[in-house]
Amino acid sequence: MKRGVLVAVALLCAGCATTPLPRCPEGKQPFVSELIYFGTASPDGVVSTEAWNIFLKDLVTPRFPQGLTTWDADGQWLSKDGTLTRERSHVLNLVYHKDGANELAIQSIVNEYKKQFRQEAVLRVTADSCVAF
Repeated sequence: MKRGVLVAVALLCAGCATTPLPRCPEGKQPFVSELIYFGTASPDGVVSTEAWNIFLKDLVTPRFPQGLTTWDADGQWLSKDGTLTRERSHVLNLVYHKDGANELAIQSIVNEYKKQFRQEAVLRVTADSCVAF
């Protein structure tokens, strides 16, 4: 029985391993660059620019006060029911130190956007990067 528990714990922990950050050339530091795509079509209509700006001010900026970049985009995606949806989107780019607190902050931002604006999905694209300021 003990051996089975140890094997189960080892398998669970294997999924917790993180990849090391890249070795960066002199003058650059390892960071994570994250692109997050927030669609604006919702069952209640379109997420307005004003609602997006309030979301940024109240939920994103307090979690990432060191800075962020956003821009508008046109996108499309295939929903779970097979419908091709075309919509305006807001793209959020964050560059941050890789740690559990930042990951939790991003998860809470994504979850809150999905809940507040009744979204099926929010796309995240994460890449390890070398950054110079």
